[in-house]
Amino acid sequence: MKPLLRSAGADTLYLLAKAPLALAGFCYALLSAVFGGVLSVTRLGGPATAAVLRGARRFGALHRGLAAVLLDEHVPAPERPRTRAGLRAWVRAAHDGTGYRAFLHLLAGLPLALLGIVTVLVTWVYGFLLLTYPIQRSLHLNEMTTRDSSGGLRSGWSVGDFYFDTWQRSLLVALAGAVLLLLAPHAVRLAARLDVAVLRSLLGPRPRDSRIRDLEESRSYAVEDAAATLRRIERDLHDGAQVRLISLTMTLAALKETLPRDAPSATRRLVDDAHTGARAAISDLRELVRGIHPAVLDKGLDAALATLAARSPVPAELETDLPERPSAAIESIAYFCASELLANAAKHASARRVTVAATEPGDGTLRLAVTDDGDGGARPRPGGGLAGLAERVRTVDGELHLDSPAGGPTTVTVTLPLRTT
Repeated sequence: MKPLLRSAGADTLYLLAKAPLALAGFCYALLSAVFGGVLSVTRLGGPATAAVLRGARRFGALHRGLAAVLLDEHVPAPERPRTRAGLRAWVRAAHDGTGYRAFLHLLAGLPLALLGIVTVLVTWVYGFLLLTYPIQRSLHLNEMTTRDSSGGLRSGWSVGDFYFDTWQRSLLVALAGAVLLLLAPHAVRLAARLDVAVLRSLLGPRPRDSRIRDLEESRSYAVEDAAATLRRIERDLHDGAQVRLISLTMTLAALKETLPRDAPSATRRLVDDAHTGARAAISDLRELVRGIHPAVLDKGLDAALATLAARSPVPAELETDLPERPSAAIESIAYFCASELLANAAKHASARRVTVAATEPGDGTLRLAVTDDGDGGARPRPGGGLAGLAERVRTVDGELHLDSPAGGPTTVTVTLPLRTT
């Protein structure tokens, strides 16, 4: 019996303490909806909504803390979204399922709080008033005097034309109060359990969120591991196969010089062919290595982009502002995007000049913009180069934006995170 009463006391205290918090949260949600609707037509709409959702999560933290202190119900907080520096990343991180579920909890919190208050009022308060009705009547407390259907004065509580104005009838009221008090612990427990169930559903973690986070981490590991593998292959080819081919070429060149004058022409032709083939193999291997992972990337993205601009068939102007070096995988994606876009400008745009700009706006991203003064009218096609670039940048949650009106100029902007994790 004692554990039941202690639990009923905690449940009752929780339902009473929750009410003002739920009212404050509901008012916050309504005011936020009004002001958010006004600001949604302006540039402040996104940041304002992000601030509202983050505020809703703060209210959710207060509700979880109240349940933990009074009911010993520990609802884990949802995993915080992965955020990067900068206002844009701050806004994007707030627009997730966690924030919207917390906002929904603010709206659902007031009806649940009202249900809890009504439960406490009907069971505990009215139960106590009904149980003590005989004492109240004997002391002339809380006494009501009305006229019955015949016009006579009657004192005491009544239900329709039935008056509890005798001591025998007052005992029936006391019995009803005792029943309500006996039901009170179970009723407040049920109301509190319902509130906690809604709290867990809207403010607790979801298995899908954890699965998404695990997949994001696995993808980031796979991207970085793939980049490291490509660097290792490039070094092995550069320091192994390429060195041996160069050595073979030098040996064949020396052999050509040392052949006696009376050597058969067939022998000279074989040596010449072998020497030419070895040199062609070195050239092909260098192109292969450059396509796998350009060695110049080891010096940084700015140096790699400078090399691309210098080799570009269209005169290219380079602008870089990279105070923080991106991860190896991001550098590789940015490099190959720039290489593809420079090739497109030369092959398809009839451009006379290209500008390549690589900057870090300060929001945790790398922004690569390639602009040419060509014919314009570029459109991504399934299986085309631009579609392939868009797929590549999406592997790390990047974005590709194409602006190419007819007649030019064409600007392709690639936005990548500085880190994959």
